[in-house]
Amino acid sequence: MIGKWWQEAVFYQIYPRSFKDSNDDGIGDIRGIIEKLDYIKSLGVTALWVCPFYQSPMDDQGYDISDFYKISKDYGSLEDLFQLINELHERKMRLIIDLVLNHTSDEHPWFIESKRSKDNKYRDYYIWQQGNNGKPPSNWESFFGGSVWEYDKKTDEYYMHIFSQKMPDLNWNNKEMRRDMFNMMKWWLDKGIDGFRVDAVSHLNKNWDFPNRPIPKGREYSPCYDEFSNRLGVHERIKEMTEEVFSNYDIVTVGEAGGASIVDTINYCGYHRNEFNMLITFDHCWLDVSDDITYVPEKWTYKKLHLPDLKKSLSKYQVSLYNKAWNTLFWSNHDQPRVLSHYGNDSDAFRLLSAKMLATVLYFMRGTPFIYQGEEIGMTNVYFSNISDYRDVEVFTLYRETVLKNIASKEDILDRVHKRSRDNARTPMQWDDTAYAGFSKVKPWIKVNPNYIDINVKNNLNNMDSLYYYYQKIFKIRQDTKAFIYGKYALYLEDDPNIFMYTRTYKNECYLIIVNFFKHYIHLQVPNQLVNENAFIIISNYEGQRLNTKLYLRPYEAIVYCLN
Repeated sequence: MIGKWWQEAVFYQIYPRSFKDSNDDGIGDIRGIIEKLDYIKSLGVTALWVCPFYQSPMDDQGYDISDFYKISKDYGSLEDLFQLINELHERKMRLIIDLVLNHTSDEHPWFIESKRSKDNKYRDYYIWQQGNNGKPPSNWESFFGGSVWEYDKKTDEYYMHIFSQKMPDLNWNNKEMRRDMFNMMKWWLDKGIDGFRVDAVSHLNKNWDFPNRPIPKGREYSPCYDEFSNRLGVHERIKEMTEEVFSNYDIVTVGEAGGASIVDTINYCGYHRNEFNMLITFDHCWLDVSDDITYVPEKWTYKKLHLPDLKKSLSKYQVSLYNKAWNTLFWSNHDQPRVLSHYGNDSDAFRLLSAKMLATVLYFMRGTPFIYQGEEIGMTNVYFSNISDYRDVEVFTLYRETVLKNIASKEDILDRVHKRSRDNARTPMQWDDTAYAGFSKVKPWIKVNPNYIDINVKNNLNNMDSLYYYYQKIFKIRQDTKAFIYGKYALYLEDDPNIFMYTRTYKNECYLIIVNFFKHYIHLQVPNQLVNENAFIIISNYEGQRLNTKLYLRPYEAIVYCLN
């Protein structure tokens, strides 16, 4: 299956709270997005994914929704959103929005009613269970730390929350709740949006036996996320919503399923599955986690990246999904650290080279690119020296469960937060070198990264060798060259610890992508079958070198050759 608009699209993800403040209250908003649409379009972007802007108490920065039909006052009004839709469509661009299905805020009217009594109409909209001999129904750990269960004294039962305690999980076994959610989806689609990114969809089905599971040494609860992730019953729910809602509109649906295997991925978005069009998975995002520390959840650990692991991770999606399902290409999002600090080199000496290398190695693969705001200018992780400067609920849970319990030092935890925190991706967009990076004229909701003086949009636009223009060139090449959209992928030098090399082949076209992933110089022996005396360079981050059987690659060097 080829030729769908979303296969040839380039998406740009916006975290509205941190993108652009148009009314000087320190918080980004919808009108701020409208203000920057021409900047985004000039990059080569054809569609936006905007994170939640719904009414919310903001415990998890908008993913805790208290009213699906209203816009948060922080972000503007419905009229602002309708203007955004119109402005995008006038520019021949599209909009997808987050569809949060796993949970609501505990301030949502459904949950307020659900807590009133056990026989309330909305009680079964959520997952309630009796305790087990004075303890929670099971010993499962929440993604945000602590138990997945929260006790309600009034009704003497526990409700489930696999994220924050202020985000109770919905019960997708309840037909009336599903009907209300389907009606909400139709309402938004009828307003003119072009699709959904479906948040945390892999968790819509749980193990209703709620068994206790082994607890690792040093932990209080069991991180048995498979008890509520990627279970087979999820697919019944997705097929139903596709039949009831999605199939009646010309839209794109992008599921999010952390921990999904290749088989899971094909089940979620296979061409003949009647579920999603694409799936966001995170297999390649956590290849440098370590299992040698047990006092913190795995996501807060780290080790040196072993490049063959990354090649294997990315390549299995390229190969296994070919002619079976469509892939997503992304390095970063609102839940990940900045890729330049994560897998690249954010030092002054190598920042630009490594950022261009990372863009080259990923965005010439098969799939639809999803660029996260600020990635195109080289934004990096931020280091806050005080825990109070962070805003992520996960950070405060980690700090409470370790430092405040004398399990780990403040310095240790702050170092982990610096490397892994979601707030790394949520600091304000760096537009220029004026106060607050041009994001706002007043103090923002979270501090600006101090390196905004050097890393900002203005500097990028004023330098033709900047990262912004490199991204622009990549997307132009993709749009002009079908091989980079639909071509077959083949990996070379699979076990090489320094080089990432692959080809893209489509009809009579063939392209070779070579990158040195690290900062040392490398002597490379190019396989003879790839050497072509007529080969020429499509793009590179250095002054290019002719393709030969032997190449001497400089730090983070990236080259794309046309072989025909």
